[in-house]
Amino acid sequence: MAFPDKIYYGWRVVAACFVIATFSWGLGLYGVSVYLHGITVERGWSVSAVSAAITLFFLCSALLQAMVGALIQRHGPRPVITGGALVLATGVALVGFVQAYWQLYFVFLLMGVSWASLSVTSMSSTVAPWFERRQGLSITIAMMGASIGAIVVAPLLLAGVTRFGLAHSGLVASALVLLVILPLAVSVLRHARPQALGLAPDGAAAVMPPAGAAHVHAPQRTWTRSQALRSPAWRSVTLAFALAFTVQIGVITHHVKLLEGPLGAAGAGWVVSATGLTALCGRLLLARIVDRVDGRKLAAAILSLQTLALFAMSLWLVAPVLVAASILYGFGIGITTTMGPVIVRREFGAASFGLVYGMAATLIQLISAAGPAIFGTLRDAFGSYGPALALAGVL
Repeated sequence: MAFPDKIYYGWRVVAACFVIATFSWGLGLYGVSVYLHGITVERGWSVSAVSAAITLFFLCSALLQAMVGALIQRHGPRPVITGGALVLATGVALVGFVQAYWQLYFVFLLMGVSWASLSVTSMSSTVAPWFERRQGLSITIAMMGASIGAIVVAPLLLAGVTRFGLAHSGLVASALVLLVILPLAVSVLRHARPQALGLAPDGAAAVMPPAGAAHVHAPQRTWTRSQALRSPAWRSVTLAFALAFTVQIGVITHHVKLLEGPLGAAGAGWVVSATGLTALCGRLLLARIVDRVDGRKLAAAILSLQTLALFAMSLWLVAPVLVAASILYGFGIGITTTMGPVIVRREFGAASFGLVYGMAATLIQLISAAGPAIFGTLRDAFGSYGPALALAGVL
Protein backbone atom coordinates (compact mmCIF):
# COMPACT_ATOMS: atom_id res chain seq x y z
CA MET A 1 0.00 0.00 0.00
CA ALA A 2 1.29 3.47 -0.87
CA PHE A 3 2.30 5.80 1.94
CA PRO A 4 -0.87 7.89 2.58
CA ASP A 5 0.72 11.17 3.68
CA LYS A 6 0.66 14.12 1.29
CA ILE A 7 4.33 14.84 1.93
CA TYR A 8 6.53 12.36 0.11
CA TYR A 9 8.50 10.41 2.70
CA GLY A 10 11.73 11.03 0.81
CA TRP A 11 11.58 14.69 1.83
CA ARG A 12 11.39 13.58 5.46
CA VAL A 13 14.55 11.61 4.88
CA VAL A 14 16.15 14.73 3.37
CA ALA A 15 15.08 16.79 6.39
CA ALA A 16 16.53 14.22 8.80
CA CYS A 17 19.82 14.19 6.90
CA PHE A 18 19.84 18.00 6.97
CA VAL A 19 19.65 18.01 10.78
CA ILE A 20 22.16 15.18 11.16
CA ALA A 21 24.60 16.98 8.85
CA THR A 22 24.25 20.14 10.96
CA PHE A 23 25.72 18.34 13.95
CA SER A 24 28.14 16.01 12.16
CA TRP A 25 29.77 18.86 10.22
CA GLY A 26 29.55 21.35 13.09
CA LEU A 27 31.21 18.97 15.56
CA GLY A 28 33.18 16.95 13.02
CA LEU A 29 34.68 18.70 10.00
CA TYR A 30 34.32 22.27 11.30
CA GLY A 31 34.69 21.20 14.91
CA VAL A 32 38.28 20.01 14.43
CA SER A 33 39.35 23.62 13.94
CA VAL A 34 37.91 24.42 17.37
CA TYR A 35 39.54 21.36 18.94
CA LEU A 36 42.89 22.36 17.43
CA HIS A 37 42.54 25.83 18.93
CA GLY A 38 41.31 24.60 22.33
CA ILE A 39 43.92 21.87 22.78
CA THR A 40 46.89 24.01 21.71
CA VAL A 41 45.78 26.82 24.06
CA GLU A 42 44.80 24.69 27.07
CA ARG A 43 47.59 22.09 26.80
CA GLY A 44 50.30 24.15 25.15
CA TRP A 45 50.91 21.43 22.56
CA SER A 46 52.28 22.34 19.12
CA VAL A 47 50.02 22.92 16.14
CA SER A 48 51.83 20.25 14.11
CA ALA A 49 51.41 17.61 16.84
CA VAL A 50 47.67 18.17 17.15
CA SER A 51 47.36 18.40 13.35
CA ALA A 52 48.91 14.94 13.07
CA ALA A 53 46.16 13.55 15.31
CA ILE A 54 43.55 15.29 13.15
CA THR A 55 45.12 13.66 10.11
CA LEU A 56 44.45 10.30 11.81
CA PHE A 57 40.81 11.40 12.11
CA PHE A 58 40.57 11.77 8.33
CA LEU A 59 42.60 8.64 7.56
CA CYS A 60 40.37 6.51 9.75
CA SER A 61 37.29 7.96 8.10
CA ALA A 62 38.77 7.36 4.65
CA LEU A 63 39.40 3.68 5.30
CA LEU A 64 35.77 3.18 6.33
CA GLN A 65 34.01 5.11 3.56
CA ALA A 66 33.60 2.20 1.13
CA MET A 67 32.32 0.00 3.94
CA VAL A 68 29.81 2.66 5.00
CA GLY A 69 28.45 3.02 1.47
CA ALA A 70 28.13 -0.74 1.05
CA LEU A 71 26.48 -1.20 4.46
CA ILE A 72 23.87 1.47 3.76
CA GLN A 73 23.20 -0.02 0.33
CA ARG A 74 22.71 -3.47 1.91
CA HIS A 75 21.13 -2.76 5.32
CA GLY A 76 19.83 0.79 5.15
CA PRO A 77 21.07 3.90 6.96
CA ARG A 78 19.59 3.40 10.43
CA PRO A 79 22.24 1.10 11.98
CA VAL A 80 25.14 3.04 10.43
CA ILE A 81 23.95 6.49 11.52
CA THR A 82 22.90 5.27 14.98
CA GLY A 83 26.36 3.81 15.55
CA GLY A 84 28.01 6.94 14.18
CA ALA A 85 26.03 9.16 16.56
CA LEU A 86 27.03 7.08 19.58
CA VAL A 87 30.72 7.20 18.64
CA LEU A 88 30.59 10.94 17.86
CA ALA A 89 29.03 11.65 21.25
CA THR A 90 31.75 9.62 22.96
CA GLY A 91 34.60 11.33 21.12
CA VAL A 92 33.28 14.86 21.67
CA ALA A 93 32.73 14.13 25.36
CA LEU A 94 36.31 12.89 25.79
CA VAL A 95 38.27 15.43 23.71
CA GLY A 96 38.42 18.01 26.47
CA PHE A 97 39.91 15.53 28.97
CA VAL A 98 42.97 14.34 27.03
CA GLN A 99 46.20 14.61 29.03
CA ALA A 100 48.61 12.67 26.83
CA TYR A 101 49.26 12.32 23.11
CA TRP A 102 48.07 8.72 22.98
CA GLN A 103 44.73 9.83 24.42
CA LEU A 104 44.52 12.57 21.78
CA TYR A 105 45.09 10.03 19.01
CA PHE A 106 42.52 7.65 20.48
CA VAL A 107 39.84 10.36 20.67
CA PHE A 108 40.43 11.51 17.09
CA LEU A 109 40.38 7.88 15.98
CA LEU A 110 36.91 7.58 17.52
CA MET A 111 35.76 10.75 15.84
CA GLY A 112 37.15 9.46 12.55
CA VAL A 113 34.81 6.47 12.83
CA SER A 114 31.89 8.79 13.49
CA TRP A 115 32.82 11.10 10.58
CA ALA A 116 32.83 8.13 8.20
CA SER A 117 29.34 7.21 9.40
CA LEU A 118 27.84 10.70 9.32
CA SER A 119 29.50 12.55 6.42
CA VAL A 120 28.99 12.87 2.66
CA THR A 121 28.91 9.15 1.81
CA SER A 122 26.30 8.27 4.42
CA MET A 123 24.09 11.32 3.83
CA SER A 124 24.08 11.01 0.03
CA SER A 125 23.72 7.20 0.14
CA THR A 126 20.72 7.64 2.44
CA VAL A 127 19.02 10.14 0.13
CA ALA A 128 19.99 8.64 -3.26
CA PRO A 129 17.38 5.81 -3.46
CA TRP A 130 14.49 8.20 -2.83
CA PHE A 131 14.90 10.47 -5.87
CA GLU A 132 15.53 10.27 -9.60
CA ARG A 133 14.30 13.48 -11.27
CA ARG A 134 15.26 15.58 -8.26
CA GLN A 135 18.44 13.76 -7.36
CA GLY A 136 20.65 16.86 -7.38
CA LEU A 137 18.17 19.03 -5.49
CA SER A 138 17.55 16.44 -2.77
CA ILE A 139 21.24 15.83 -2.05
CA THR A 140 21.93 19.57 -2.12
CA ILE A 141 19.21 20.32 0.44
CA ALA A 142 20.39 17.53 2.72
CA MET A 143 23.94 18.89 2.53
CA MET A 144 22.78 22.40 3.48
CA GLY A 145 22.89 21.14 7.05
CA ALA A 146 26.69 21.23 6.74
CA SER A 147 26.48 25.00 6.23
CA ILE A 148 24.28 25.40 9.31
CA GLY A 149 26.89 23.43 11.22
CA ALA A 150 29.49 25.99 10.17
CA ILE A 151 27.24 29.00 10.79
CA VAL A 152 25.81 27.95 14.15
CA VAL A 153 27.33 24.85 15.74
CA ALA A 154 31.07 25.48 15.25
CA PRO A 155 30.95 29.16 16.39
CA LEU A 156 28.86 28.21 19.43
CA LEU A 157 31.35 25.46 20.23
CA LEU A 158 34.21 27.96 19.92
CA ALA A 159 32.40 30.45 22.16
CA GLY A 160 31.78 27.71 24.71
CA VAL A 161 35.41 26.59 24.64
CA THR A 162 36.60 30.18 25.07
CA ARG A 163 34.30 30.84 28.04
CA PHE A 164 33.87 27.48 29.77
CA GLY A 165 36.72 25.34 28.45
CA LEU A 166 36.86 22.40 26.07
CA ALA A 167 35.84 19.77 28.64
CA HIS A 168 32.53 21.35 29.66
CA SER A 169 31.64 22.39 26.12
CA GLY A 170 32.35 18.90 24.82
CA LEU A 171 30.01 17.30 27.36
CA VAL A 172 27.15 19.62 26.39
CA ALA A 173 27.76 19.00 22.67
CA SER A 174 27.84 15.24 23.28
CA ALA A 175 24.47 15.33 25.01
CA LEU A 176 22.96 17.28 22.11
CA VAL A 177 24.18 14.66 19.62
CA LEU A 178 22.40 11.92 21.56
CA LEU A 179 19.21 13.94 21.98
CA VAL A 180 18.93 14.99 18.33
CA ILE A 181 20.54 12.43 16.02
CA LEU A 182 19.49 9.18 17.71
CA PRO A 183 15.71 9.83 17.53
CA LEU A 184 15.97 10.80 13.85
CA ALA A 185 17.98 7.70 12.99
CA VAL A 186 15.61 5.37 14.83
CA SER A 187 12.32 6.86 13.61
CA VAL A 188 12.69 8.67 10.27
CA LEU A 189 15.44 6.50 8.77
CA ARG A 190 13.69 3.19 9.50
CA HIS A 191 12.76 2.92 5.79
CA ALA A 192 15.75 2.47 3.50
CA ARG A 193 14.07 3.09 0.12
CA PRO A 194 10.68 4.12 -1.31
CA GLN A 195 9.75 0.61 -2.43
CA ALA A 196 9.27 -0.26 1.26
CA LEU A 197 6.30 2.13 1.23
CA GLY A 198 4.91 1.03 -2.13
CA LEU A 199 6.40 4.04 -3.90
CA ALA A 200 8.82 4.70 -6.72
CA PRO A 201 11.55 7.38 -6.54
CA ASP A 202 10.25 10.99 -6.37
CA GLY A 203 7.01 9.78 -4.77
CA ALA A 204 5.25 8.21 -7.74
CA ALA A 205 3.17 5.14 -7.06
CA ALA A 206 5.15 1.99 -7.76
CA VAL A 207 3.81 0.31 -10.89
CA MET A 208 4.07 -3.48 -10.83
CA PRO A 209 4.00 -5.14 -14.28
CA PRO A 210 1.61 -8.05 -14.80
CA ALA A 211 3.00 -11.49 -14.12
CA GLY A 212 5.12 -12.64 -17.03
CA ALA A 213 5.15 -9.19 -18.67
CA ALA A 214 8.34 -7.41 -19.62
CA HIS A 215 9.42 -4.46 -17.47
CA VAL A 216 8.28 -1.13 -18.79
CA HIS A 217 11.70 0.40 -18.06
CA ALA A 218 15.05 -1.24 -18.50
CA PRO A 219 16.72 -2.03 -15.19
CA GLN A 220 19.36 0.42 -14.05
CA ARG A 221 22.93 -0.71 -14.61
CA THR A 222 24.67 -2.15 -11.58
CA TRP A 223 28.38 -1.39 -11.33
CA THR A 224 30.94 -3.68 -9.74
CA ARG A 225 34.05 -2.41 -7.95
CA SER A 226 36.36 -3.40 -10.79
CA GLN A 227 34.16 -1.80 -13.45
CA ALA A 228 34.02 1.48 -11.55
CA LEU A 229 37.78 1.48 -10.90
CA ARG A 230 38.44 1.08 -14.65
CA SER A 231 36.04 3.86 -15.58
CA PRO A 232 37.70 7.14 -16.71
CA ALA A 233 34.68 9.01 -15.31
CA TRP A 234 35.25 7.55 -11.82
CA ARG A 235 39.00 8.18 -11.94
CA SER A 236 38.70 11.80 -13.05
CA VAL A 237 36.08 12.84 -10.51
CA THR A 238 37.91 11.05 -7.70
CA LEU A 239 41.31 12.61 -8.42
CA ALA A 240 39.90 16.10 -8.90
CA PHE A 241 37.99 16.11 -5.63
CA ALA A 242 40.85 14.41 -3.77
CA LEU A 243 43.15 17.36 -4.55
CA ALA A 244 40.40 19.91 -3.89
CA PHE A 245 39.53 18.39 -0.52
CA THR A 246 43.18 18.11 0.53
CA VAL A 247 43.24 21.89 0.39
CA GLN A 248 39.75 22.35 1.77
CA ILE A 249 40.26 20.16 4.82
CA GLY A 250 43.59 21.83 5.52
CA VAL A 251 42.00 25.29 5.36
CA ILE A 252 38.99 24.33 7.49
CA THR A 253 41.14 22.61 10.14
CA HIS A 254 43.45 25.62 10.52
CA HIS A 255 40.88 28.34 9.88
CA VAL A 256 40.49 29.46 13.49
CA LYS A 257 44.26 29.34 14.08
CA LEU A 258 44.85 31.32 10.87
CA LEU A 259 42.37 34.03 11.85
CA GLU A 260 42.93 34.35 15.60
CA GLY A 261 46.19 36.31 15.19
CA PRO A 262 44.78 39.34 13.34
CA LEU A 263 41.18 38.97 14.58
CA GLY A 264 41.26 37.29 18.01
CA ALA A 265 39.21 34.22 18.98
CA ALA A 266 35.88 36.09 18.90
CA GLY A 267 36.61 37.61 15.50
CA ALA A 268 37.72 34.24 14.17
CA GLY A 269 34.41 32.76 15.31
CA TRP A 270 32.47 35.43 13.44
CA VAL A 271 34.44 34.82 10.25
CA VAL A 272 33.94 31.05 10.52
CA SER A 273 30.22 31.72 10.87
CA ALA A 274 30.27 34.10 7.87
CA THR A 275 32.15 31.49 5.85
CA GLY A 276 29.45 28.97 6.70
CA LEU A 277 26.80 31.49 5.65
CA THR A 278 28.38 31.96 2.24
CA ALA A 279 28.67 28.17 1.93
CA LEU A 280 24.93 28.04 2.56
CA CYS A 281 24.43 30.69 -0.15
CA GLY A 282 26.45 28.51 -2.51
CA ARG A 283 24.26 25.52 -1.75
CA LEU A 284 21.07 27.59 -2.17
CA LEU A 285 22.28 28.67 -5.61
CA LEU A 286 23.23 25.09 -6.41
CA ALA A 287 19.76 23.87 -5.41
CA ARG A 288 18.25 26.12 -8.08
CA ILE A 289 20.53 25.08 -10.93
CA VAL A 290 22.03 21.68 -10.09
CA ASP A 291 19.63 19.57 -12.16
CA ARG A 292 20.04 21.84 -15.20
CA VAL A 293 23.81 22.32 -15.51
CA ASP A 294 26.90 20.27 -16.38
CA GLY A 295 28.22 19.27 -12.97
CA ARG A 296 31.83 18.93 -14.04
CA LYS A 297 31.98 22.37 -15.67
CA LEU A 298 30.38 23.99 -12.63
CA ALA A 299 32.83 22.28 -10.26
CA ALA A 300 35.79 23.43 -12.38
CA ALA A 301 34.59 27.04 -12.33
CA ILE A 302 34.12 27.06 -8.55
CA LEU A 303 37.52 25.47 -7.91
CA SER A 304 39.12 28.22 -10.02
CA LEU A 305 37.37 30.82 -7.86
CA GLN A 306 38.68 29.17 -4.69
CA THR A 307 42.21 29.17 -6.11
CA LEU A 308 42.09 32.97 -6.40
CA ALA A 309 40.98 33.24 -2.77
CA LEU A 310 43.87 31.03 -1.59
CA PHE A 311 46.50 33.02 -3.47
CA ALA A 312 45.07 36.26 -2.06
CA MET A 313 45.35 34.94 1.52
CA SER A 314 48.89 33.67 0.91
CA LEU A 315 50.07 37.07 -0.33
CA TRP A 316 48.28 39.31 2.18
CA LEU A 317 47.90 37.81 5.67
CA VAL A 318 46.01 40.87 6.95
CA ALA A 319 42.52 41.04 8.41
CA PRO A 320 40.58 42.60 5.48
CA VAL A 321 41.99 40.17 2.91
CA LEU A 322 41.61 37.15 5.20
CA VAL A 323 37.98 38.00 5.87
CA ALA A 324 37.09 38.66 2.21
CA ALA A 325 38.98 35.65 0.88
CA SER A 326 37.53 33.36 3.57
CA ILE A 327 34.02 34.40 2.61
CA LEU A 328 34.77 33.81 -1.09
CA TYR A 329 36.37 30.45 -0.34
CA GLY A 330 33.38 29.47 1.80
CA PHE A 331 31.01 30.09 -1.10
CA GLY A 332 32.95 27.47 -3.05
CA ILE A 333 32.89 25.01 -0.14
CA GLY A 334 29.10 25.02 -0.29
CA ILE A 335 29.18 23.83 -3.88
CA THR A 336 32.23 21.56 -4.10
CA THR A 337 31.29 19.40 -1.11
CA THR A 338 27.96 18.65 -2.77
CA MET A 339 29.06 18.25 -6.40
CA GLY A 340 31.09 15.08 -5.87
CA PRO A 341 28.14 12.87 -4.90
CA VAL A 342 25.87 14.66 -7.39
CA ILE A 343 28.24 13.87 -10.28
CA VAL A 344 28.68 10.24 -9.19
CA ARG A 345 24.93 9.79 -8.69
CA ARG A 346 24.24 11.25 -12.13
CA GLU A 347 26.89 9.22 -13.97
CA PHE A 348 26.61 5.89 -12.14
CA GLY A 349 22.95 5.78 -11.01
CA ALA A 350 21.22 5.04 -7.71
CA ALA A 351 21.54 1.25 -7.73
CA SER A 352 25.32 1.31 -7.27
CA PHE A 353 25.71 4.74 -5.66
CA GLY A 354 26.67 3.55 -2.18
CA LEU A 355 29.36 1.22 -3.51
CA VAL A 356 30.75 3.54 -6.21
CA TYR A 357 30.76 6.74 -4.18
CA GLY A 358 32.02 4.87 -1.12
CA MET A 359 35.11 3.82 -3.10
CA ALA A 360 35.58 7.35 -4.41
CA ALA A 361 35.21 8.82 -0.94
CA THR A 362 37.78 6.36 0.43
CA LEU A 363 40.45 7.49 -2.01
CA ILE A 364 39.44 11.15 -1.72
CA GLN A 365 39.78 11.09 2.05
CA LEU A 366 42.97 9.01 2.07
CA ILE A 367 44.63 11.71 -0.03
CA SER A 368 42.94 14.71 1.60
CA ALA A 369 43.74 13.45 5.11
CA ALA A 370 47.21 14.86 4.56
CA GLY A 371 45.78 18.40 4.42
CA PRO A 372 45.84 19.22 8.16
CA ALA A 373 49.36 17.81 8.63
CA ILE A 374 50.71 19.67 5.57
CA PHE A 375 49.29 22.97 6.81
CA GLY A 376 50.51 22.36 10.38
CA THR A 377 54.02 21.33 9.36
CA LEU A 378 54.49 24.28 6.99
CA ARG A 379 53.10 26.70 9.55
CA ASP A 380 55.49 25.52 12.26
CA ALA A 381 58.44 25.43 9.82
CA PHE A 382 57.92 28.95 8.43
CA GLY A 383 56.11 30.58 11.35
CA SER A 384 53.30 31.64 9.02
CA TYR A 385 50.46 30.15 6.99
CA GLY A 386 51.59 31.97 3.81
CA PRO A 387 53.60 29.07 2.27
CA ALA A 388 50.86 26.55 3.08
CA LEU A 389 48.21 28.72 1.43
CA ALA A 390 50.42 29.26 -1.63
CA LEU A 391 50.91 25.50 -2.01
CA ALA A 392 47.17 25.04 -1.58
CA GLY A 393 46.53 27.44 -4.45
CA VAL A 394 48.91 25.49 -6.68
CA LEU A 395 47.12 22.21 -5.90
